Amino acid sequence: MPNGQGNQPVIVIPEDTERRKGKDAQESNIRAAKVIGDAVRSTLGPRGMDKMLVGSIGDVVITNDGVTILKEMDIEHPGAEMVIEVAETQEDEVGDGTTTAVVFAADLLDEASDLLDRGIHPTIITSGYSMAAEKAQEFLEDMAEDIDIDDEEKLEQIAKTSITGKKAESNIGILSDLAVKAVRQVAEETPGGYRARIGNIDVETKEGGSVDDSSMVDGRVVDKDRVHPGMPKRIEEAKIALINTAMEIKETEADSEISVSDPEQLQQFLDHEEEELREMVGKIKEAGANVVFCQKGIDDVAQHFMAQKGILAVRRAKSSDMEKLARATGGTIVTNMDDLSSNDLGKAGLVEERKISGDEMIFVEDCENPKAISILARGGTEHIVDEAERSLEDAINVVGEAIQSGKIVPGGGASELELAMKISEYADSVGGKEALAVRSFANAVESLTRALAENAGMDPIDTIVNLRSKHEENGKSFGLDVYDSEVKDMMSEGVIEPLTIKTQAVSSGTEAATMIIRVDDVIAAEQEEMPAGGAGAPGGAPPGGPGGMPGGMPGGM
Repeated sequence: MPNGQGNQPVIVIPEDTERRKGKDAQESNIRAAKVIGDAVRSTLGPRGMDKMLVGSIGDVVITNDGVTILKEMDIEHPGAEMVIEVAETQEDEVGDGTTTAVVFAADLLDEASDLLDRGIHPTIITSGYSMAAEKAQEFLEDMAEDIDIDDEEKLEQIAKTSITGKKAESNIGILSDLAVKAVRQVAEETPGGYRARIGNIDVETKEGGSVDDSSMVDGRVVDKDRVHPGMPKRIEEAKIALINTAMEIKETEADSEISVSDPEQLQQFLDHEEEELREMVGKIKEAGANVVFCQKGIDDVAQHFMAQKGILAVRRAKSSDMEKLARATGGTIVTNMDDLSSNDLGKAGLVEERKISGDEMIFVEDCENPKAISILARGGTEHIVDEAERSLEDAINVVGEAIQSGKIVPGGGASELELAMKISEYADSVGGKEALAVRSFANAVESLTRALAENAGMDPIDTIVNLRSKHEENGKSFGLDVYDSEVKDMMSEGVIEPLTIKTQAVSSGTEAATMIIRVDDVIAAEQEEMPAGGAGAPGGAPPGGPGGMPGGMPGGM
């Protein structure tokens, strides 16, 4: 780079840095995004295929859950990682629809590639996409229908739509029922509607039995056992003390030394410690508690005294368990034993230690209107249990979203096709080159329905033409019944999804695509790889990727 004084070059970027500019940079990012979209496209819909992901240590995951696939994949390309963030955002915000969001973002970029080849400037494309995305939100709101928290039938249909196509589909009845019951139990009414506090639903997993053995507990399941074998295993009409302080003799803050001149003094010292612990247990008994959950440790002597008094105790419970136990039982977490009173105690109809698949677990059941609950998911193998857990969590999320937003749209590709048709009509009213980008946006939305048809083995062209004719006849809820390979009314078939899954997929997919399109220069610094023996280890591999490629930009992606 000349500096105007003797034209001496100025080194701004290290020689090992890889740089891609203009069309080359855009094509690299778009290709990477298409690779990610193609990786999950075949998993879309109930007839989608599964992926087997084998980790570096040989661990195997088999799933068709978009975000799980993308998290398990070893991705290095920065453009691809930006598309994966779309799935993570979708998962965090609404808990389902991750494959839809990623495929949509990849198709937007594929459409943008054609526009770039035609000489359309990136800013015009991003402007058109943003206009279309804004209109898409309005159109989706218009086509949505209302749903109420008491409409259990529709809520169950939403849960079933989410689970359909996953490996746990054969147990769809029990899983959807558990999801709806759990969300309705923890939902709280607010001035603006219902708030589904799904963070208060825990899904505990244990191998053994079948998925149909899964159950909801009106309270909590704590993966702990009693601290002392002499304690009762079962307590009815439990009064539960939640203690966030150690039931042990406190150590002195400064190092201290006690000198004893005869055995009697030592015995007195030990007796004094024992008396302190006896008083602690006495306070618990005096308050009326017969079950104790302690977040810290419990001294052996205190355990013995509690066993004598018939108190069931658990130590070192997680802070999250303590908080949810408080919400489930109505108890208060106490940080000072002197403050414990009967008013602080939680209540449960039954507290029992049970052996599940060889492990002891504490069940806190029959709580009165608990606002935190547990679901125990079962299954014959580790893979089945994991997939049941993922299916349950997706179902819980979508039911929660439906209750919070109070809006639903038809599934089966119906809302996507209706949206694509409306965006195409809107493109006619947009002037200038932005109209081309708006029409490309509509094509990307329609490609989701096309992918659904392809994955079901249906002819995509005939299917889209048939669907369009139905929608033009005011059949906006007509979509694909992938099992019968027919076009049907999705609302009457019970294929329903929350509105927020669609609106979030559109917004996050569009934002990621526009961000990638605007990049015209990729500057990748050399990434130093640590040799197996650590930095500077003899025989360590030189930094950078294989074949001399800088580690930042793998050539294959």
